[in-house]
Amino acid sequence: MNSYRLAESLDRKDLTLVATVPDKNTDSFTVATGADAHRTRRLLRYALSRVVQAVGVLWLAYTLIFVAISLLPVNPIVQLSASESGIIDAKTVEQMKQYYGYDRNAVERYFIELGNVAQGRLGYSISTGQTVAQAISEAAPPTLRLAALAFSAALLITTLIVITANLARWRWLREFVQILPSLFAAAPVFWVGIVALTILSFKLHLISIFPDGTFLSILVPSVVLALPLSAAFAQVLLKSVETVYASEFIDVVRAKGAGPNWVFFRHVVRNAAAPGLTVAGHILGTLVGGTVVTETVFARAGVGRALQAAVTTQDSSLVQGFILIIAAVYVVLNLLIDLLYPVLDPRILLTRGASRG
Repeated sequence: MNSYRLAESLDRKDLTLVATVPDKNTDSFTVATGADAHRTRRLLRYALSRVVQAVGVLWLAYTLIFVAISLLPVNPIVQLSASESGIIDAKTVEQMKQYYGYDRNAVERYFIELGNVAQGRLGYSISTGQTVAQAISEAAPPTLRLAALAFSAALLITTLIVITANLARWRWLREFVQILPSLFAAAPVFWVGIVALTILSFKLHLISIFPDGTFLSILVPSVVLALPLSAAFAQVLLKSVETVYASEFIDVVRAKGAGPNWVFFRHVVRNAAAPGLTVAGHILGTLVGGTVVTETVFARAGVGRALQAAVTTQDSSLVQGFILIIAAVYVVLNLLIDLLYPVLDPRILLTRGASRG
């Protein structure tokens, strides 16, 4: 096998066993088909195990949320009646307890509400009376727009850092951009948000203190949120790229005379992508939580403000619904990332099969 074929084989990481025998009377086609079927079974087992794990994590998240809320010393119905003294009488309080299920013990409520959640019914808000699903659907769009733009900005920042750190002509520039992820990770979101708001709003008057619907009013909080997200992303990818550069097949590709740009974009990027997927799943999952702080600093409407109001009014149904949805988003996104792993690196399936054997 010449150096070109060796480099291509190592780079592709094609681990599927296919028998190729010159004799046309052999069963090479049968062997190849059997190998494909075996790989499909491994893939299905892998996907099923990940789905079962995701369901288990969601169940555990719901249980922890329910227990935490149940341990609160004040009944939310009693708290609401106390805040509305003179408006809600004792008879109405008892009716509300029956309606929201607070006339039952915690164990009974747990299984009833768990069954409702399994059917997609998240209950009703104690403070507003609207369904929790409706409250979430009203608060989610601004948060999703902010999260989508922040994630896109984080990807762009990460891409610029990784490319510059590996392909820049000047050494000082390569070393400088490698420091940036550590700086971004050390800066809290709320502090960066306050500094950005102070400079851009109070000093330069480029943006309004309150959101005015302009693109700049959403771009600034998105970039503020993207900086710490890009830090984790860039750190992992820089290390992954460094590991790939140390691989033997890269030496073979370079020996063929391939230039730095060709080596990086054709061979290194693809093989360094898998660890980045793990970070991407984590970033997407925690992004909703990060928007809570950003929305508070920039006085933006969204899940953050709605969750803050629910906590203030001790609306346990709404708090439980918001946290459960955030947990579900995190779990589902990481499940999708897990299901993409075998596509990028088939060795994952072989590793799982070997561990069972």
